[in-house]
Amino acid sequence: MQDDFCSIAVLVSGGGSNLQSILDHIQQGHINANIACVISSNPNAYSLVRAKQANIPTHVIEHTRYASREAFDQELVRTLEVYNIKLIVLAGFMRVLSNTFITAYPGRILNIHPSLLPKFPGLHTHQRVLEANETEHGCSVHFVTANLDQGPLVIQAKVPVKTTDNTERLAARVLEKEHIIYPLAVKWFSQNKLICLDNAIYFDNEPLSTHIILTTKHEIELQ
Repeated sequence: MQDDFCSIAVLVSGGGSNLQSILDHIQQGHINANIACVISSNPNAYSLVRAKQANIPTHVIEHTRYASREAFDQELVRTLEVYNIKLIVLAGFMRVLSNTFITAYPGRILNIHPSLLPKFPGLHTHQRVLEANETEHGCSVHFVTANLDQGPLVIQAKVPVKTTDNTERLAARVLEKEHIIYPLAVKWFSQNKLICLDNAIYFDNEPLSTHIILTTKHEIELQ
């Protein structure tokens, strides 16, 4: 399927390694899209440095300056209005979005979460996985809905949990997979292969009955 040019906004709060991964794949021609802007809730986020090095417009919107989550989200929407945004990508964005924002971009907000959802929503996933003696861990890309980390799943990647793992080693292996499945999901969205309508996912114009599990075949799509 021929790509339609896809204009993306990336929302960040931290280091931005997933932002960098998506940007790298765009620059290498694997994804026919551009990152129109990067918005950070943290003025000291290294993501802003990455964006400026790539000549991407940046904005800082600090949630502490707003009286409510809705007021903060309204400012996000106002900031994005000047860009013709097709897709919102959350890349380590440490704010829970309200319906004010979600309803402004229905079916157009992607998030990546460091667990095999629905297991371990929320924070500190790697430590919780180890404490639960899980044998398998991973990451998930999903569309964002009003229910935290419960939106429709697109793709997951799995890693084994080793007896020698600590949170840092486990997190590093999961992050490697994040840097594969997030660009893949963005690529599919940019190709109109991946569509979310009324919380139902369609892939290649067919309902996606269950989410995709990363395979080597999928990884080849980014080469």
